[in-house]
Formats: sequence, structure tokens, C-alpha cells
Amino acid sequence: MNKLQLYKLLRKNINLSYRRSPAFEQNRWAKVLIGFGGLMFILYLILYGVLIGMAADGEEGTLIMAMIIILPIDFLLRFIFQTTPSMMVKPYILLPISRYSAIECFLFSSHFSGFNFLWLGLFLPFAIIVLFGGASWGATLFVVLLAQLLIILNSQIYLFFRTLINRNVLWLIPGLLIYCIPFMPALITMSRKTLEHTLDNMEKYCTAWWLLPLVLLALCALFMVNRYFQFKYVYEEISKQKEKQLKRVSQFAFFNRFGIIGEYLKIELKSNLRNKTMKQRCIMSLVLVIVFSGLIAYTHIYDNPMMTNFWCLYCFSIYGITVLIKIMGQEGNYISLLMTQRENILSLLKAKYWFYCVVLVIPFLIMLPAVFTGKFTLLMLFAYMFLVAGFIHFIIFQLAVYNKQTIPLQLKVTGKGNFENGVQIVIELAALFGPGLIVGIGYLTVGLTITYIFMCVLGLGFIVTYPWWIRNIYNRMMKRRHENIEGFLSTKV
Repeated sequence: MNKLQLYKLLRKNINLSYRRSPAFEQNRWAKVLIGFGGLMFILYLILYGVLIGMAADGEEGTLIMAMIIILPIDFLLRFIFQTTPSMMVKPYILLPISRYSAIECFLFSSHFSGFNFLWLGLFLPFAIIVLFGGASWGATLFVVLLAQLLIILNSQIYLFFRTLINRNVLWLIPGLLIYCIPFMPALITMSRKTLEHTLDNMEKYCTAWWLLPLVLLALCALFMVNRYFQFKYVYEEISKQKEKQLKRVSQFAFFNRFGIIGEYLKIELKSNLRNKTMKQRCIMSLVLVIVFSGLIAYTHIYDNPMMTNFWCLYCFSIYGITVLIKIMGQEGNYISLLMTQRENILSLLKAKYWFYCVVLVIPFLIMLPAVFTGKFTLLMLFAYMFLVAGFIHFIIFQLAVYNKQTIPLQLKVTGKGNFENGVQIVIELAALFGPGLIVGIGYLTVGLTITYIFMCVLGLGFIVTYPWWIRNIYNRMMKRRHENIEGFLSTKV
């Protein structure tokens, strides 16, 4: 069997695996949502392509200059839309084929993923505008081809750093710094003239013929590097290589006073500190809160009320939403044990609620510098903290009734993503847009101060009544327990 035949067979197997998955219904809902999002993304790209083309004034090299901004945006967007090929390779590692063949096929197919070609929605309108502006056909086609190859190269850069970030989240720093290389001389010298000189040189050589073979050479080199790293880390996870033994086991005796809820608080805390999947989400969320809080407090990027309110809400809700959106997913690994005693799940849900309410103190403290610089007010921080603790957590906890896919605790490279069904999508959209709707209506009608007071009252109302609505969630879960247990067990790794 040659590589082309193997590639066709693997593509066929992937399509069949999606159809045979117990989450096929969820996959269809996810595809509809992703398709709508992709359409909106293309419309935005067309708009910006026209704007950049009009600003170019017939200079086709402007597109390559714009890639300085486009490439880091593309890199960050891939964390949402793109997974590493190694997630699909796991079933093929032990088959009687060359150990790198499957990796090569999946890496090659990643070059032609739909996300890479979405950017043509920006490149093609730009090309049409500059052609009407007097640019030559040959130069315009060269620039569009070079821009598309840079996007494909960026996908390989993402795969390289995403694999390393899965091992250690600190690799995100060099992953972002690589896009600052063109500006390093100016950053080192802190000179405006150096920056202008760098931009002039880039504008001079951005349409040079030798850029095309240089990009192709870099693409081939990264392909080989990814080929090695993808197989290496997948093989490590599959072989279950022995991990380092813990030198000290924390008892967290403070939680003993809370009885059975205290025991579940220990489990939640230890999961966030030890399990790879949970720890990565925790660190990523903390880094994002620190970055955006620093930008708001010490820069003038987000000075208008709409953006400050948005990022304040985002900083409070990012960690809880990213974790709780898959609530009960980690417990799916031992769901049968939880069902052995009456109201175990009820105590678990209460412990989760306490934990994620207390966690809100961390972004509150991190955002205090923004209060000292006058960007936020204490009333604003309390309003969003109470709104997230009460209203948003109330909405997100409803997902505990419907989630039935197990999340692997230790697999970060080969772990598969979990798709949603229609009810879950509605709940998630309500959690995402509900607070913004409250703030927007309040801002337009009664002003922000009264809106913040209303948010505090609304949030405190849900906090005070949490035993009743947690009990309601528990009762609805028990009515679906057989269906949910079957889903957890069938998706368990």
C-alpha cells in the first residue's frame, strides 16, 4: 500500500469513526454551529480584505506587510479550531505499517484543512482591489500565493508549539515571541528610527522572489520536525511511561471540617493541581487574566466603557466557564463509584460550586491595580464577581444534567475533543451572552452604577438560593442517570 492509498484509507476511517461515535448527534450540532461561525468569519475577512486593499493604493506588497498582524491572530485562533494530528493517530500506531506513515498522512492533510483556506476570504478581495488599482497580474498572484503559504507554514508552527505547550504551558511564551522577531531591534534599542528602518526594509523585500523558496524550505523543515515530535509524544502516552513519584502528598486537612463536601473539595483542588488536563486549563486561564488585567491597568488600549466591562466579565468568568462547560466530564472516569451511595452527586455539585466561587477571589485580587489606576471601580468588580458566582454559575451548572462524555485526566495529546448537543449549545450561549445583555440594557436605560447594583442583587440572590437550584439539578440528573452513565462509560479512554 503506497502513501496515497493509505491517505485515502485513513480519511475514510476518520469519517466512519465520526458516524459510529456515540456522540454523532452532538457532532452534527457542532458542525452547524461551526459552519455558522465560519461564515461570519469569512464575512469579516472579506471586509478587512477590502479595507486593506483600498489602503494599499495599488501596492501588492501591503498584503505581506499585513501578515505581521495576521499571523499571530491566526496562531491564537488555532487554539480554538485546530487540534494536533496526533489525536487521530492513536488507533494506527500498532498496525503493521511504517510507524511514521500515519503521522505523515495526517500532517500532510493538515496543510489542506479548511481553516487554512478561510484566509482566502481576505486575500482574494485584496487582490481584486489592487488589480483595479494598477498592480500587475503576476505580482498580485505571487503575493497571494506567498501569503497562503505563510498561513500553511503558520499551521506547522502552531502544531510544533501546541505539542510542546501540551507538555508545559510555558512554551506559549516563545510561541508568541516568535512573532515579535521583526520588531526585536526596535524593542531592544527602544528607538522609533530603528522601527521605521525595519519597516522600510520589510516593505522593500516583501515581494522578493527568493521569499517563496525560503518559505517552502521552512515548511519542509517544520514538517520533518513535527513528524518526529508528534510520534514521540503520542508513543509516550500510549506506552503509559512511568511518571515521577510524588515526594509529598498534601492532606488539605483544613477541608475535614466540611465533612463529605470537604472530601470532594479536596478532590477538586487536587485535580486542578495534579491532573494534566485540569492543570493546563487553570494555568492558561490565570495567564490570560494577568495579561488582560495588565493591559487594562497600564495601557490605553481598552479605555471605552464597553471594552472595560467586557474584559472585566471575561477575567472573572474565563476559568469557571472553560472548566464547568464540561462539568461532570472528569468525574466520568469514576462515575460508577459515585453512584454507589445516595446523594454523592449532590455533595459533589455543592463542593464544585463552593470551589469555583472561592476561585473568583483570584481574578478580583489580580484586577485591583485597574481599580487603583481608575479603569475599574470596586462596585464594578463586586458586581461582576457576584454575577459570575450566582447567575453564570447557575446557568453553567445546568450542563451537569446533559453532559455525558468523559474527559481524560492525563492525556493531552491523544485526548479527543467533546462536542455538544443542541440543549448544551443553548445553555452555553445563554451563559456567554446573558451578562452582556444585562449590562447593555442597563447602560442604555439606567446607567452603569444602578446596573452594577442590580447585578450585585441578582448574583447574591442566586448565591443565597444555591441549595435549592443545586438540588433541582441533582434530581434531574438522577432521572437521566442511566443514559448519562452509559455515555460516560462508552466515551471513557
